[in-house]
Amino acid sequence: MAAPRGVPPLRVLEEALGIDLTPGGDAPEPVAAEGAYYLEQVTITEASEDDCEYEEIPDDNFSIPEGEEDLAKAIHMVQEQATDIQILEQKTVLPSRHVVHEAIEDFLCNFLIKMEMTRTLDCFQAEWYELIQKGGTDLKALGNVPDVYSQVMLLESENKNLKKDLKHFRQAAEKAREELLKTQKERDFHRMHHKRIVQEKNKLIADLKGLKLHYASYEPTIRVLHEKHHALLKEKMLTSLERDQAVGKHIRYKDKGIPHITEVKRRNLESCLCQISGLQTTLKNIDIGHIQVPVIKVGHSCEKENKSEGPTQKCLREAREENDNKTKMRNERKDSEFPTDMQPDPNLSACKENLCPAKFDYKLNNIFRLHELPVSCIVMHPSKDILVSCSEDRLWKMVGLPKGNVLLTGSGHTDWLSDCCFHPSGNKLATSGGDTTIKLWDLSKGECMLTFEGHNHAVWSCTWHSGGDFVASASLDMTSKIWDVNSERCRYTLYGHTDSVNSIEFFPFSNTLLTASADKTLSMWDARTGKCEQSLYGHMHSINDATFTSRGHIIASCDARGVTKLWDFRKLIPIVSIDMGPSPGNEVNFDSTDPTDIGVHGKMSSRLYRRRQNRSHSA
Repeated sequence: MAAPRGVPPLRVLEEALGIDLTPGGDAPEPVAAEGAYYLEQVTITEASEDDCEYEEIPDDNFSIPEGEEDLAKAIHMVQEQATDIQILEQKTVLPSRHVVHEAIEDFLCNFLIKMEMTRTLDCFQAEWYELIQKGGTDLKALGNVPDVYSQVMLLESENKNLKKDLKHFRQAAEKAREELLKTQKERDFHRMHHKRIVQEKNKLIADLKGLKLHYASYEPTIRVLHEKHHALLKEKMLTSLERDQAVGKHIRYKDKGIPHITEVKRRNLESCLCQISGLQTTLKNIDIGHIQVPVIKVGHSCEKENKSEGPTQKCLREAREENDNKTKMRNERKDSEFPTDMQPDPNLSACKENLCPAKFDYKLNNIFRLHELPVSCIVMHPSKDILVSCSEDRLWKMVGLPKGNVLLTGSGHTDWLSDCCFHPSGNKLATSGGDTTIKLWDLSKGECMLTFEGHNHAVWSCTWHSGGDFVASASLDMTSKIWDVNSERCRYTLYGHTDSVNSIEFFPFSNTLLTASADKTLSMWDARTGKCEQSLYGHMHSINDATFTSRGHIIASCDARGVTKLWDFRKLIPIVSIDMGPSPGNEVNFDSTDPTDIGVHGKMSSRLYRRRQNRSHSA
């Protein structure tokens, strides 16, 4: 607090320093007198370096010049040096400050300030100073505040500070505990990782040792092969020399008109080749069924065996006879012939007449819930309001429109169905599936009339020839097959694609086949010879489907990235490319009423979609 008026500043300094500076007081010790300080105000001005004056510092080792030696002066100087040394060695100790007890009025004021009782403080100070001015109260008799209260306040403040420090320490300890747990987890993770790396390293070391031993075992074989290679080179050189000699002899004998022995050998070789070709032709005819192999019968032994045969042997014999009868019937059937003069498509006139503008205001009319698993294919009947749906539940169903009543259900495949196609007459249906078979169904009876087996992997697509005597199929085994319905056998296997064949279709009223493959190519085949006539390149991804227009002059194809291309079938060049990705295009079709309209199907079941995506990998 500031000193009240009338109090001399000397008293304030005495209280601050804790010493008595009045003349009546006790004299301070010499050390305190020598250690007193005073303040002096000095103004320092910045001077330039040129105005600076440098003064030499005299040497501390005072020397008395000759001729001025004085014993008294020398003794005085020695005493002064000893005094200075004693002063420097002594520690300047200030007297401890006397504890000044807090006055009652100061305690009350501090308490009111601490409690923020400003109005009470103002009233107290006004009345207190009035009492001081009146002098009616002996203020010295009031005394000071006991030490207990001041100590309690100090302890309370110290307690608050300690609580704050404790809170901070707890937070720091919690944070340190979390960091410790995190560090321990990281340590355990790194230990496990280290152990795994050590195990992998040991495994790699063992594999390297095994590979070294394995490669070491090949060295003798490689050495032997090198020796055989050199020996074969030598034999080749000798054979070439003998050939040159034989040619020279042949020329000499020919000039002389003598037949050489090699000519005789050549004639014998030609006759052997003719016999071999004849045998191959006979075996081929036997496989086809044109020639029947004679069966040798032994009468007495067979009769004895028939008399003594058991039920098992009897069943085997009956099954064998039934199989032989089927084989004979199949062999008696003749192969169908591909038509040479195909009639034009009767739907061309209808397409030319119906040139109305396209309508895109399609609306959802009805929903048919027919299968328990996703639907993989839907086809319309060529002349009736009937559709057939194939599903992954191994069933196909025929539905009447527009009511959606199920007319027929077909079951016989042992795996999911992928495609179906109506016979041109609409009386038969061909289905293909993941069981590597193609089945032909008689819709009038609702039964399977024929099953074609021959593919090694799932069959993706099937199609009928316009004449109705042939069925073509495309499979995951990178081949396509042409099946004869009358002779019930495979007429041709189409080789050429290097990946899964995803789609196949006959050109309308023609013997030309179109196939789309996962090797990003389209191929056109002659069904009469089974040879590839032309291939189209342009897609950058697996081709999922391809089709013709009803007129047959445009081809449409779609791939796994949603790119649809139109091709000129006559010039075999691309016309336009439409990017509808990134979703895949799984099927493409032309509008039957307007061949200029094209539709792309981009959604299908997840499982069948995964199968189509994995066609190339599975192949």
